Amino acid sequence: MKINYFIFLVSISMLFWSQTSNGQNSHLQQPVEQTIEDLLIYPNPVSKEQNTIYISSKLNTQKHVEFYDVLGKLILSTSLHRKALDIGNLEKGIYILRITENNISETRKLIIK
Repeated sequence: MKINYFIFLVSISMLFWSQTSNGQNSHLQQPVEQTIEDLLIYPNPVSKEQNTIYISSKLNTQKHVEFYDVLGKLILSTSLHRKALDIGNLEKGIYILRITENNISETRKLIIK
């Protein structure tokens, strides 16, 4: 009876130890960050008089672009089929752009002078 009890305790301890060690190592695995390859936004900063910015990437496929103000409020959301984007309706200031292409998103800062 004592041997069965001992084997049971050792088995439970090993099971607990293996689950604990796997849980501790899971934080060591870093998530793979995907980026939009060769993403460019130009000119930046841009003057209010220019009214156009250009957003390009290596793939140059359709992009979804969201403009946020510095407080995090969504100002503009649009799809971009080409490189040129009209920003004539935006005021001078600093904007955070969230650009999504092929389910990969990146954020960039845009300054309008």
